[in-house]
Amino acid sequence: MGYQIKRAAVIGSGTMGGGIAALLAGLGIPTVLLDIVPSKLTPTEEEAGLTLEDEEVRNRIVQSGWKVVTRSRPPSVMSEASKHFITLGNLEDDFNKLAEVDWIVEVIIENLEIKQGLFARIDEVRREDCIVSTNTSGLLIKDIAEGRSESFQKHFLGTHFFNPPRWLKLLEIIPHEKTLPEVMDYMIRFGEETLGKGVVICKDTANFIANRYFSLTNSYSISYALDHGYTIEEVDGITGVLIGRPKTGTFRLLDLVGIDVGAHVSSNLYELIPHDESREILKHEGAAKVFTTMVERKWFGNKTKVGFSKRVTNEEGEREFWPLNLQTLEHEPPKKLRFEIFSKGRDIEDLGERYKWIVSQVDDEGASEETKKLAKYIWATMAYAFGYASRRIPEIADDFVSLDRAVKWGFVHEMGPFEIWDALGVEETVRRLESEGITIAPWVKEMLEAGCSTFYQYKNGKVVGYYDLEKKGYLPLEADPRILPIATIKAREDAIFKRNASASLIDMGDRVGLIEFHSKANALDQDIFDMIAHALDVTEDGMFDALVIGNEGRHYSAGANIFVMWMAAQQGLFDQIDQGVRDMQDAVLRLRYFPKPIVAAPFGMTLAGGAEITMSCSKRVAAVETFIGLVEVGIGVIPGGTGTKEMLRRVVNPVMRISNADPISVLMKVFETIAMAKVATGAYEAFEYGFFQLGDRIIMNQDHLLAEAKRSALAMVQEGYKPPQQEMIYAAGRDVLAALQTAVWGLRQAGWASEHDTVVANKLAWVLCGGDITEPTWVPEEYMLDLEREAFVGLCKEVKTQERMAYMLEHNKPLRN
Repeated sequence: MGYQIKRAAVIGSGTMGGGIAALLAGLGIPTVLLDIVPSKLTPTEEEAGLTLEDEEVRNRIVQSGWKVVTRSRPPSVMSEASKHFITLGNLEDDFNKLAEVDWIVEVIIENLEIKQGLFARIDEVRREDCIVSTNTSGLLIKDIAEGRSESFQKHFLGTHFFNPPRWLKLLEIIPHEKTLPEVMDYMIRFGEETLGKGVVICKDTANFIANRYFSLTNSYSISYALDHGYTIEEVDGITGVLIGRPKTGTFRLLDLVGIDVGAHVSSNLYELIPHDESREILKHEGAAKVFTTMVERKWFGNKTKVGFSKRVTNEEGEREFWPLNLQTLEHEPPKKLRFEIFSKGRDIEDLGERYKWIVSQVDDEGASEETKKLAKYIWATMAYAFGYASRRIPEIADDFVSLDRAVKWGFVHEMGPFEIWDALGVEETVRRLESEGITIAPWVKEMLEAGCSTFYQYKNGKVVGYYDLEKKGYLPLEADPRILPIATIKAREDAIFKRNASASLIDMGDRVGLIEFHSKANALDQDIFDMIAHALDVTEDGMFDALVIGNEGRHYSAGANIFVMWMAAQQGLFDQIDQGVRDMQDAVLRLRYFPKPIVAAPFGMTLAGGAEITMSCSKRVAAVETFIGLVEVGIGVIPGGTGTKEMLRRVVNPVMRISNADPISVLMKVFETIAMAKVATGAYEAFEYGFFQLGDRIIMNQDHLLAEAKRSALAMVQEGYKPPQQEMIYAAGRDVLAALQTAVWGLRQAGWASEHDTVVANKLAWVLCGGDITEPTWVPEEYMLDLEREAFVGLCKEVKTQERMAYMLEHNKPLRN
């Protein structure tokens, strides 16, 4: 039987259920979101004369839940348009709507009896081929489906998302013993390709893989801090970006999850794993006292604005986070410590090498006492994690690759425990662990005895296989044709055509070239523009039929190198700045009018010059989480690399070709987009701003991005790609300029714009309206580019612009001067 999810239903409208519904709606899948009917009226409803039979009352819970979802930050909703794919209802009046959908996912309270009762009702109305799943993390799949029909059980499985569902990559899929193989195959493919998730297949064990590992290892991390006198500032300061994890670290992450949630999960898990030799850590006396006190005080973390940290406004009116003193259980002013281990460790770019250096500091006589102490914490918590992870294989997963992936994708860690162990050296780490009394699973020693010195098999620095417990040897990691890693491309002989410090030109195969950025933050510099020019030259000469501009950095491109610009401005080298902007405009225009197709493959932060390059390409094949924007006002200038002109061409031109069209509203939209440095919160929203256009593609799974970009480039070649013709640009003239300037004045009077905001905004308005043009007219794009450049260079001469540049370089955030 062929399966296809065209319509879906989510039961439970809390943050998780609503988030899953928003994810599905963002993909254009009509989704019914249901929740329970209230049992009593609120005082407001009583005053309004409503009854329990009124629809407004009966849908109150689901409407309230959905409202929270639509206001969440980061946003769960992909675009305003996607909201139209959601239908709200309740489990009494709208239950029969479940008979119309292809997938039902349950996201209700973790109570076995209640879940079983709900699924008994679903069993009666679902279509024969409707897939049904639970988002449970604390109950077993076999228990939930007990007593259901044969057809139900064949189409039933666990689909455990991580919160927030839009933003976290991991999707754990847990089959029931009777789940049809074709149902599993379809849901894996649907999860990877449609939802864009990293799918990990789990065994039906308590808390599955990621949460089982995290609950035990995180409990140990907290307990170790309490037992050895570490402060929250110390722990969070070294367990974030230093070791390849989110900046929330350990305790701030618990604030994000919820202190009450964490306490409940630990208590529930303890009862579910009587066989787990490590479960007593979940009831550590010191940690239990801290959590119990916090729950009693209703210190639940971010949702109550007080947890392991407390939001406080200081005497200067600035917001601070006061950490909890773990001994007194009172919040104290932050010390804003600077750790030597952090500054030195961050200088080591390779994370595996950084871990090796950190571990070496534990016993390094030359290291400071502070560094030794903090290194000891990292080693001790990782050592516990190594032992625990090894002992859970094959109980919770058949292979350690699944555990590594679950940890990386579920908690945004750059490396999984077995990858870190490889980096440290397996055999020497085993000796050290055993000397410290940590029990290692027997299979690890069997692996070493079999002559396999690492968990993963490597070839030319690339992972090609992994140790299999049953085979007692390496098995190849099968290449996924949907994924085209740059490391794999480079492994081919003569694949790197040319390279400099900031960029490379690589042969992707099939006569498609890849321009890869690899400067710091993929910031645009002269080396990158030299590589782009070289790539265009050799492609024009017949080396390639098409090009892709992409990379595998943390973000696509943060824009131009601000330091170079600031230094030139400080030295008064404004002719040099003018020439630099002119060169960038020429480079970007060459991309736009190049005779062969050029595909941009953006993802993550795609800002300023990075956005201008992206918009100039023949086509955009973008990851769904692409945050694109023209943010130059943050450093006191306007987009000067064709960005201002391009927004006029994309957004204003089409409207002004309509007879009697009013230019003010559409120009105001472009003005606000640039003047307010708006950044799309995803690829779908990028269409609404005009950064992306009809024909551009969105790829849900970023792992597939480069392969899809290459595929689009080849398709354009096959279709006989022709570059666009130059367009005239609409210039609105002085009347619309006056309207925009009035709006700027209003913002200044209301206190929404600073003095220099006003200067920059007025200069932007002047460019958008065509400079000194009096009447509306159409002008050549060269005219607009000259205005762009003139405004950019003029603003660089402003002292306050130079102050903004310096502040951005030092603090990585804009100055409002």
